[in-house]
Amino acid sequence: MVERLRAAGCVFAEDEAALLTDAATDSDDLERMILSRVAGLPLEQIVGWAEFGGLRILVDPGVFVPRRRTEILANEALTWTRSGSVVLDLCCGTGAVGAVLAARVPGIELYASELDAPAVENARRNLEPIGGSVFAGDLFGALPGSLRGRIDVLVVNAPYVPTAAIALMPPEARDWEPSVALDGGADGLDVHRRVAAEAAGWLAETGILLIETSRLQAPTTAQIFETRGFDTRIVHDDEIDGTAVLVTRGRAADEE
Repeated sequence: MVERLRAAGCVFAEDEAALLTDAATDSDDLERMILSRVAGLPLEQIVGWAEFGGLRILVDPGVFVPRRRTEILANEALTWTRSGSVVLDLCCGTGAVGAVLAARVPGIELYASELDAPAVENARRNLEPIGGSVFAGDLFGALPGSLRGRIDVLVVNAPYVPTAAIALMPPEARDWEPSVALDGGADGLDVHRRVAAEAAGWLAETGILLIETSRLQAPTTAQIFETRGFDTRIVHDDEIDGTAVLVTRGRAADEE
């Protein structure tokens, strides 16, 4: 099994073999899983879960797999989240970030929004059992108007891969994850601009926003929000290679 996985390009073939063996119900199921992995299907979609922030997050086939670098959103958001906080996980995918915040801070009011239909159902499986509400639709357009001006902590994992760079991504992402979760437009930041244009109307007076980006794109992401009147700070975690922009209200944003 290890040799077959290694030949298919799996760098951590021994670890993957152990996970597949543990997840399989019988030898036929194990063979099916091996064939899927050799064909390039992401390991997490095969075994049905991903480890994220110390939790097992359910991952359905065809859904964007949460990356470890995205833990920077949860880790930074924990500084600002209290029991009773209204939290929104925007572009939530599986709902991994929201799930970690709910696990670490009991008593939050958790909402999530996602455009991709399979991911919506996946997020509901992760978040509804812990009291979260998941809405299907495009960014803030999916949300009930009652949330306007109430969000204390807004975490965003919007796509930020430039369209031309998708062809250079690993096949397991390029071929098996939805393009809507990857493609950020010509410079990768189209969705970031849309979030920045609408965020002020949804954040509470002292609310904060954290948006994942890349190290190279971070200054531009920050500038996008600053032109909308927000104050920003770039945060980076070398251990997980995660980068995010922390966004707080400036005077101009308050006036919108």
